[in-house]
Amino acid sequence: MGFVRQDYRVMLPLKLAKSHFSSTRSGLLKKLIAESSNEDESSCVLQLYDVPGGAKTFEDITRFCYGVKIEITSLNVVSLRCAAEYLQMTEDYGEANLVEQTETFLNEIFSNWPDSIKALETCEEVQPFAEDLHIVSRCIDSLAMKACSDPNLFNWPVAARNCKQNQEDDHALWNGISRDTRLSQSDDWWFYDVSLLSLPFYKRLIIAIEAKGMKSEAVAASLIYYLRRFLPLMNRQSSFTDTGHATIPNTSEADQRALLEEIVELIPNKRGVTSSKNLLRLLRTAMILSASPSCRENLERRVGAQLDQAALVDLLIPNMGYSMETLYDIDCIQRILDHFMSIYQPASVAASPCIIEQGALMAGADALTPMTMVANLLDGYLAEVASDTNMSLAKFLALAIAIPDYARPLDDGIYHAIDVYLKIHPWLTDSEREQLCRLMNCQKLSLEASTHAAQNERLPLRVIVQVLFFEQLRLRTSISGWFFVSDNLDNGHHHSGNVVLPNNDPCQRDTAEGNENLRERLLELEKECSSIRNELQKLTKTKKSWSILPKRFGFRKKSES
Repeated sequence: MGFVRQDYRVMLPLKLAKSHFSSTRSGLLKKLIAESSNEDESSCVLQLYDVPGGAKTFEDITRFCYGVKIEITSLNVVSLRCAAEYLQMTEDYGEANLVEQTETFLNEIFSNWPDSIKALETCEEVQPFAEDLHIVSRCIDSLAMKACSDPNLFNWPVAARNCKQNQEDDHALWNGISRDTRLSQSDDWWFYDVSLLSLPFYKRLIIAIEAKGMKSEAVAASLIYYLRRFLPLMNRQSSFTDTGHATIPNTSEADQRALLEEIVELIPNKRGVTSSKNLLRLLRTAMILSASPSCRENLERRVGAQLDQAALVDLLIPNMGYSMETLYDIDCIQRILDHFMSIYQPASVAASPCIIEQGALMAGADALTPMTMVANLLDGYLAEVASDTNMSLAKFLALAIAIPDYARPLDDGIYHAIDVYLKIHPWLTDSEREQLCRLMNCQKLSLEASTHAAQNERLPLRVIVQVLFFEQLRLRTSISGWFFVSDNLDNGHHHSGNVVLPNNDPCQRDTAEGNENLRERLLELEKECSSIRNELQKLTKTKKSWSILPKRFGFRKKSES
């Protein structure tokens, strides 16, 4: 921070100067008085430039020179110490001089957290002098040591400001499992106090705290807390109610952008230390504030590294580009997805995504779970963006094929996204609709999804026939399995050897009831198979060109027992 040059014209009566300032406690004033006074004049004029602390500090020092006791507090000790050094108020010019008194008081302050914070804040007013006297570095080292320690162990009078960290973001449970980023009350007690510091001092303090061994999760949480005080955009879409996070008004957009870029560089580059919600909120804010490309790329890479921990609502980033082609920023999500795939997709799978051996799949079992989670997340995202009429087919396909087929245990999610896209884009040609439907595997549709697809008029007829065919195969397999179980049960009763169960045995009654229920279930499955066969016949009648398909697929007129 710059300083305005201040000119202090000090007019002292000559007799007063000789009687009091001849033994003054200031070496500089004593020297100036000696040079400016003579026997013929009754007064002298002293000109002092850039006295640290300004007029108020100089007034206190004047009283001290006249022997008046002054009060030294945590708010004025730094300026008094710097002014005392400037005016050469050392022990050479009197015992218990101001330099010694202020140094003693500073050492007492360094053992107290709130006073150390106040003293560091006041260093900004006299920063060049405070830096030369190492007051800033001593304050920062003292605060860093205390932040890394438990305040209850030393009975430090920590300021009574409760830092309520965002319950939704950092204390949330994910699938019933506590996140690693969860912080206890003893970890975040210092967040609010350090957020009162200016950015240069705060950065130096955070670096010192991290160097002394503070957990990366706590450092990242403090950085997010600091940003929320100055960036209103960071508090959107959150349940943040703590008044301590009230943003600073009238902060220019340029200052907000510079602050964001500097804080992002300080966030520990480690997976999981910052929640994906906060990272995506940072990314959205960076886009709105037009942050540097390197800053946005940094955030996209961090989000991609832990995309499996993200929520769908946070991925819906509005498009802020000049073209405004789509409602949401599809290109940003594509880049994030590419970062994720570069980390989690095995090299062997990347070389041939359509063919994967069982051994390679088992070798990449650790990456399969994040991949499956991202596949489900992406399917939900595709269903959301599919409702945008400006969403091009090329972008939709590029997003969908980014995740390999093996990552989806079921294709219900991608089928839903395809159905939404077909509904919103009815002008697609037949070839485009078939190209879109190739994204899903009809064999991996659930019974509910297959039933819906078999009656979906928006799907191409070839896809409907495939769905019916695979569903019939599934029913045949189920029926064969039931018959196999039934035959085994019957054979077991007829060839039980010498063991004979009485008629009133409850085990025999349960077995008979089980067989009866089994036969009823088989009849239901046969009826379902027959109804699907009838639906297929209706479809083939509508288009004669498809009449030969039932024979090729093995459908018969009579059901097989």
